[in-house]
Formats: sequence, C-alpha cells, structure tokens
Amino acid sequence: MWNGIFTGTSIPLLTRVANFTEVRHTVLAGNLANLDTPGYQAMDLPVEDFRAHLRRALAEKNTAPLMSPGDRAYYLSAKPPDWSSQKRPFLRHDGNDVSIEEQVSEMVKNQMLHNTALTIMASQFRLLLTAISERV
Repeated sequence: MWNGIFTGTSIPLLTRVANFTEVRHTVLAGNLANLDTPGYQAMDLPVEDFRAHLRRALAEKNTAPLMSPGDRAYYLSAKPPDWSSQKRPFLRHDGNDVSIEEQVSEMVKNQMLHNTALTIMASQFRLLLTAISERV
C-alpha cells in the first residue's frame, strides 16, 4: 500500500536526478582538486546519457521498478568526455586539460538541477502529507 503511494508520484524519478547530480558534483569537484596535477584529464558524467537512461527507465516503469540498486554503478562510471564531437578545451604544457571556468560553470548548472529536483520532491512530500492527514 505505502509503496504504491510513492511510486504513483514523481518521487522515484526525482530521487534518481538527485543521486545523479550528487555523484556528478563529486566528479566535477575532483576535477577542480586536480587543477594543478600534471597529465590529469577532466572527467564528467554525461548529462545526455543520464537523460536517455532516465527515459528508458520511465518507459519500463510499468514492467520494472523505477529504483534499482544497480543504478549507482552507472553513476560511478565517470570517464573523460568524448572531445571528438566537441571543441577541445585548452591543453596546458603539463598535459592537464582542466579549465576552472568550465568546471565551475558545470558545477553551478549541476547545483541548479539538484536544487530543482529537491524542491519538487519536497512539494510532492507536502502534497502526500496533506492527503494523508486529510486536511486542506
């Protein structure tokens, strides 16, 4: 009964978004921490890949549970971005390609996505609380 209440909302979807942004923030912070490490290559979790992963999970919502313990492994699969389809950032003489401006910009966008997911999730919980307490 309780499981149906939560799966009938957007809470499982928002949980995935919050988990993704949390892990991506850690990856981006690691890039900043290695700003002066010779030969370090910036890593990231591609947002587009996550969106595609989320679309597949939503399409299979009725056949499989939306939350899966194996998803954490997907989030931890950070790798250097594929620069073949993008303009490669500057490369310093020590082989490091971390751009502080780019990393901070990505962290800000990631934080905004995280805050949005948590705000919507809090709203969903308030709606559930109102429905359960039978007060308007």
